[in-house]
Formats: sequence, C-alpha cells, structure tokens
Amino acid sequence: MGFRKDFLWGGATAANQCEGGYKEDGRGLANVDLAPVGPDRFAVITGEKKMFNFDDEHFYPAQEAIDMYHHYKEDIALFGEMGFKTYRLSIAWSRIFPLGDETEPNEEGLKFYEDLFKECHKHGIEPLVTITHFDCPMHLVEKYGAWRSREMLGFYENLCRAIFTRYKGLVKYWLTFNEINMILHAPFMGAGLYFEEGDNKEQIKYQAAHHELMASAMATKIAHEIDPENQVGCMLAAGSNYAYTCKPEDVFAARKADRENYFFIDVQSRGEYPAYALKEMERKGLNVVMEEGDLAFLKEHTVDFISFSYYSSRVATTDPKLLEQTAGNIFASVKNPYLEASEWGWQIDPLGLRITMNDLYDRYQKPLFIVENGLGAVDVPDENGYVEDDYRISYLAEHIQAMRDAVDEDGVDLLGYTTWGCIDLVSAGTGEMKKRYGFIYVDRDNDGNGTLKRSKKKSFDWYKQVIASNGQDLSNN
Repeated sequence: MGFRKDFLWGGATAANQCEGGYKEDGRGLANVDLAPVGPDRFAVITGEKKMFNFDDEHFYPAQEAIDMYHHYKEDIALFGEMGFKTYRLSIAWSRIFPLGDETEPNEEGLKFYEDLFKECHKHGIEPLVTITHFDCPMHLVEKYGAWRSREMLGFYENLCRAIFTRYKGLVKYWLTFNEINMILHAPFMGAGLYFEEGDNKEQIKYQAAHHELMASAMATKIAHEIDPENQVGCMLAAGSNYAYTCKPEDVFAARKADRENYFFIDVQSRGEYPAYALKEMERKGLNVVMEEGDLAFLKEHTVDFISFSYYSSRVATTDPKLLEQTAGNIFASVKNPYLEASEWGWQIDPLGLRITMNDLYDRYQKPLFIVENGLGAVDVPDENGYVEDDYRISYLAEHIQAMRDAVDEDGVDLLGYTTWGCIDLVSAGTGEMKKRYGFIYVDRDNDGNGTLKRSKKKSFDWYKQVIASNGQDLSNN
C-alpha cells in the first residue's frame, strides 16, 4: 500500500511569479507582466481595465519577482537538497517568441530553459513543464486580440514545435494550459482577453476557450509525434462544490457549478463537448465558431493524464440570503460553516481533496497529478530568515494524508504531488509577496524591497522527510 515507488514528489512555480528578468535577453512584454499590486489588480486581470503598458502609478511585481532568472541554480540546488523528484515550472512564451508571431524562436530564451532543465537533471529532478501558465505576448493581445483569434493556433504551434524539439530527452511531462477554466474568471490574466464597451463577454470567452482547447489537442499531437515518451496533461483549477443544504435545488446548483469547471477537461480528456455545455451555450445564445474537422481533431488527441490545483472546496446554494462569500479568492464561494479558513479567507478542507480526487478519477479514469496545493500565510522570520511554520506543516500533512487515503482506500491512480510555491513567490491572485507558500523564505516585500536572500523554513526539513519516506512519515518533530 502507499504511493507508487516512482511517485513524483516536488514543488511548483510559474515563470511570471518567480522569474523576473522581464526584458532580459530579448524577452518580450506579456499580459502577466502588467498585473499591478493594489486595488486595480482585479479589474486588470478580469479584462475590465485596459492596461497594456506600465505606468508610474502602479508597482508591477512580475518585473523582478524573486529574480529566479539569476538565482535558478541556487534554487534548484535547494530543491535537490529536499529530495525533489520533479519540479513543475512554466515557460514564458515571450522569452521564446518575444512578439509571439515570429517565425524563428529567440535562441537566448531557448538556451535559458535548456540550462535550467539540465540543472534539474543534475540534481535528479524531472522537469514538469507548463507550456502556458497564463502567459500571452502583448503583441498578440494588441494585434490579434489574443485567444479570441483563431490565428493564435499557428503561433502556439510554433511555440510547441520549438520547445518539444529543443527539449526532447530533457522534458517528458508537459501541461498544455494552466487552470484552463480561469478563462471564465480572470480572462485577461488567463488568456490575454480584454473587453471593450458593448462586447459580448460570454461569446468572446467561449470562442477563446474553443481555440485553447484546439491548441491543447494540437500540442498533445505534436508532443507525441516528436517524442513518443512525452506525457501530456491538462490542468484544472479544482475543488468540488458542496450543496449548502440537502434541498434538491442546492444539490443541483452544486452540480452545475462543478460542470462549469469540468467542461474544459471533458473536452481535453474525453475528446468531445459534453451535452450540458452545448445546451448551456445554446441557452446563452452563443455561437462558437468551429471549423470542419475540429471535433474529430479534439476526439483524436486527448491528454494522457489529468493534473489539477486544489486549495479548497466550494459551496453552492440557490438561497439569495446566503450571500456571505469566502474572501481573497478569484473563485469566491458561499462560506462553509464547518471549515476554518486561512488568513486570506480560503477554507481549509483536506477531506475535500480526497473527494475531488475521487470525483475526477471516477469521471475520467485517467491518472491524476496534483500540481498545486499549499497554504498562503504571513511568515515572520527571525534574524536569520528562519520561519517556524508549523501551520504550513499541519496543512500539508493533512492534505497528504487525505491524498494517501484516496490512493490506498479508494484506488485512485496518482502520479505525483507538487506543492504550490515551493519557494516564496508573487501571489497570482493578489500580487503580494507577504502571502507566502514556500519551504524557502525569500527576503522581499510587497513593494519590491529586500535582499532576495533565500533561507530554509522549518517546513524545508519536514518535506525532505516526507519525500524520503515516500509520504509515510508526516510527523512534525
């Protein structure tokens, strides 16, 4: 019993939240660079406020982030010291194709990731690479409207061919789009979509979603052609919805909320648009343009495994009086009175992870990979940068136990587990640095001040022990 012998333990980051170096070595400007800290962030990432260039009134944390662009050898050595079997990271599209529509890639960008992947292998770490973790070159946003245009398929194909060819033998685990369902909730951050007055937002989002789903199938096809060893996964922002009461209307509201998220993965994993989604689009009067052969193409090129993020479960109700929402999350939900919450209002539900795993495995019957899970918290370091983060250890231990139960007792096939923000990085939701997830403390604050010095937290040695015991020893001594 227990996790498979080749279980992939590790941690996860995203280029735009840790790399920095936003204009070094030919890199172009991307949508993810333009999300500021502060009250305007939400309007920008949802496409309601147009921000296509930097201004002097805002601070843009992605410009430098934690400067992993210059620290990656040091950081990967620390991951190696913890015993990571895998490291999930993403490629910055505008490092490889600065504008996005060039015919030839930027060699300096290709070389950076080649060196990074080789550094991983030096420490016995298998890279798990997200092709697009919300990144879209701003030139593609401004000239083509980003993913609302079908021309994006050709640009994405160029990116895929360049990286699959260059990194053959260095990378074999790939994810096509991070949290693809985020296109519905944060469309500018998720897919470079912005809205003008009078736009039919739903039409634009679902048309863009079709283009991303086609691009995902295309990436899967090309990956398998270039190297049959490649394994390609989709990626879902997951968390099952509970009915607030046993009132049938609440139960059905929870079912509908789940379906809104599963829709994308239904297409990527099963290869076809589910009947409920087609009916929903029909009801909304949406005319999603599909070319001849699109549906057959989606059916032929489905993913090998299902990856997902899990931070909390959600609650659905039809009762308009129950409007108290959870705080701090793009996926706001009705509060669950049975759960405690993090400092950012995310409700903590380890059993919800097991429930979500069972829901996904029952639905798709494909191996699962948990590629994000963690606790965002305010860490207070001592003079040496050491943080006694027992609260993080407790959170992760409870979730790993739930994960183990899903494997041992329920028979879920699980490939691996990468905690989110294994090193402190910029929060995607709020842009803050003080919302920390890592085993490694980075000396930097919300305003960009600090030395960027790395130091180990208490959870560093705890996670090292977890990996060494293949998830059997979760004790906090």
